Amino acid sequence: MDNDSFRHYGHMFVDWVADYFERIGELPVKPPCDPGDVRTRLPENPPVHGEPMDRIFKDFQEIIFPGITHWQHPSWFAYFPANNSPPSILAELLTAGIGVQCMVWQTSPSAAELEEVVLDWLRQMLGLPEGMTGVIQDAASMATLVALLSAREKATNFTANQKGIQSPLTVYASEETHSSIEKGVKIAGYGKENLRYIPTDEKFAMIPEKLEEAIIGDKKNGFHPACAVGTVGTTSSTAVDPLDKIGTICRSHNVWFHVDAAFSGTAAILPEKRWMLDGVEHVDSFVFNPHKWMLTNFDCSAYFVKDEGALIRTFEIHREYLKTRVDTEVKNYRDWGIQLGRRFRALKLWFVIRSYGVEGLQKIVREHIRWAEMFRDWVEQDALFELMAPVPVSLVCFRLNDGRAEGQLNELNKRFLERLNQTGKMLLTQTSLRGKYVLRMSIGARLTEEKHVREAWDLIRSVAEKLVR
Repeated sequence: MDNDSFRHYGHMFVDWVADYFERIGELPVKPPCDPGDVRTRLPENPPVHGEPMDRIFKDFQEIIFPGITHWQHPSWFAYFPANNSPPSILAELLTAGIGVQCMVWQTSPSAAELEEVVLDWLRQMLGLPEGMTGVIQDAASMATLVALLSAREKATNFTANQKGIQSPLTVYASEETHSSIEKGVKIAGYGKENLRYIPTDEKFAMIPEKLEEAIIGDKKNGFHPACAVGTVGTTSSTAVDPLDKIGTICRSHNVWFHVDAAFSGTAAILPEKRWMLDGVEHVDSFVFNPHKWMLTNFDCSAYFVKDEGALIRTFEIHREYLKTRVDTEVKNYRDWGIQLGRRFRALKLWFVIRSYGVEGLQKIVREHIRWAEMFRDWVEQDALFELMAPVPVSLVCFRLNDGRAEGQLNELNKRFLERLNQTGKMLLTQTSLRGKYVLRMSIGARLTEEKHVREAWDLIRSVAEKLVR
């Protein structure tokens, strides 16, 4: 493709995306696809000769696009949001165009220094302690693995200094923690059997006293407690673990304290939600995802550490071909995580923060929370429904409860969710809380307005009434 053709199709594709944003609300949130519908329309073998872009784009529109689930839909209430925004998309275009590789300062000075500045902006926006420094990882799962590896290295060095004793290392997380914790524990070599799930209270938050009991018990039994993972906004219910109490326990037992705030962390840009981070001064590492609730395209996960030296010691490498004359003066982010090669993710985040400003981002997050509280009130005031968890941010957990026996309610709510999603007018997902099947109403998409939340409630009421007749 020559430059003139690139320019032509570039304009065409930007126009298509702009049109998509205008009409996305008219599309079914989830496509009416069966497994194999897309694959069977694609050739089994790659083309021998190049094809014209017109034909490729036609196939995109006729084969690929009809099988897309629309995460940017204003009636997207499933999982958590994975937002984008026009400034972020334009920045991604520039990133792809300049095609830089950002493994060390020398390979792109602007990328390294912009990342340093933007991550400190985020630190200030969330109210994280001065002295915490940040780096962009691809996702919270990777950031958590980085924390687990750092904790392992710290604990291994500590035990090695204790006359060579190498005790089995243990990790602690609440029973409501994200699945990435277990995966990270396995990858990092702790062993699944050394992950301790700590009970939660009536709000589904970790019980600190139970954590300390587990740590003390493991020490007595010859284990070495290495890492505890707290959560600000669990996946099932956005429960908030008490960081202050957990952090105090971790500090007294020399345990690395990592906090997973993947979705809900963005809410801390609101002064009225800063309580969720009470005790963050005790934290060794912290992660949240601007690619969820801060209008930044996937992937962009902000990971902060108190002791950057501990992070660098875990991942640094000194091969001759990677050395540069300025290594002692700069941050080489190849040593701040698992990847050597790194994308220029800071650019889109910079575009977003500058385009919306802190106040603009706060306004969007505050509205999402207000609509969730409005939805929560509707649930509580309706005899057909039951609120299943507190609503600290913008996720509402509820279920249909018409008074039938508890054992029948799970099946009723499974059918309820299926019927709602089959309409194509909205998409919800489910979870399990204390063995109860629960629907999750997650409000956080950029294009969502109050009218979409009201329309969702009307549909929920209508389907529920028909189901329980």
